[in-house]
Amino acid sequence: MRINPTPTKPVARLQNYLRTHRRRSGLSQAEVALLLGAVSGTKVSRYENFTRMPAALTIFASEIVFNQPASELFAGSYDAIRIDVQKRARRMLKQLTARPDNQSKTILRKLELLRAIVEAKPNSAQPN
Repeated sequence: MRINPTPTKPVARLQNYLRTHRRRSGLSQAEVALLLGAVSGTKVSRYENFTRMPAALTIFASEIVFNQPASELFAGSYDAIRIDVQKRARRMLKQLTARPDNQSKTILRKLELLRAIVEAKPNSAQPN
């Protein structure tokens, strides 16, 4: 059995995989725009080229159109947001544990939530 001496680094994911799923489905940008409620394919082009981030309603619509979780359709953005939230949760966790009343029920509930956020593992599934 051969062991790889160098550990593999996680591969950075694209900001989104809209183009991949659109092409796989055979839809044009104009057709996807229609399904998403946009006037033209220009917006879809901007999303696919990472020059514009869609609004939440468009993200949910994309999830429905492509039958894929938003966290996978927008994998790179999701990863960046997850990392930012975890950093803020770590800071809040540190502040709350330093409080003298850190054993109250409310604080303990908050600490439990914050620890779950900080310890959450990234999504391991990669879009095909």
